[in-house]
Amino acid sequence: MKRSDRYRHILEYFGKESPHVTTELDFGSEYQLLVATLLSAQCTDKRVNQVTPELFRRFPDAHSMAEVEAYDVLPYIRSVSYPNTKANHLVEMSRMLVEKYNGEVPRGMAELTSLPGVGRKTANVMRAVAFGEAAMPVDTHVFRVSHRLGLVPDTADSPLAVEKYLVANIPKDLLADAHHWLLLHGRYICTSRSPHCDECPFVRFCPQKINH
Repeated sequence: MKRSDRYRHILEYFGKESPHVTTELDFGSEYQLLVATLLSAQCTDKRVNQVTPELFRRFPDAHSMAEVEAYDVLPYIRSVSYPNTKANHLVEMSRMLVEKYNGEVPRGMAELTSLPGVGRKTANVMRAVAFGEAAMPVDTHVFRVSHRLGLVPDTADSPLAVEKYLVANIPKDLLADAHHWLLLHGRYICTSRSPHCDECPFVRFCPQKINH
């Protein structure tokens, strides 16, 4: 099957079966989504959603977070991965938001990635989820599924390379949804270990199954 046919089959399936999808992170504002996304790096959304209610009650916005030190934030996020680093990033990020953007989250990629702790994937989550822009965040799930389903070549060996390939092959108006489709497929079906191939609607043309 040609790669273009793979895209067509997969996008048509998800468009019919899961037309309306969004992040599984809980948040009440653009700032809170940014915080939750930063916390979700190498951590599950489920775990992040367990710590953010209390965190957001104490620090609902950038202004409140900017006024404290990392050790004040740490007790709220101690159960997530790399809590010390993330506490530092949250405080530094909040201070920069207050100093440069009056506490608001900027929209541009360059501005977003200039914030402490914010990489390209997190910036693209903000662009896609918070601002409704055509963006393709590539996390470990999207990266894995894109390769397993043959949506990208083996030479696309970095998140940026996968992002560029997906952006070039997915209609602009579907990019944000396609991110969630691929992510959730990787999270629940095409898992890293012991993928649930018997539940996968694409198994008949999956290169992993055909070649083994």
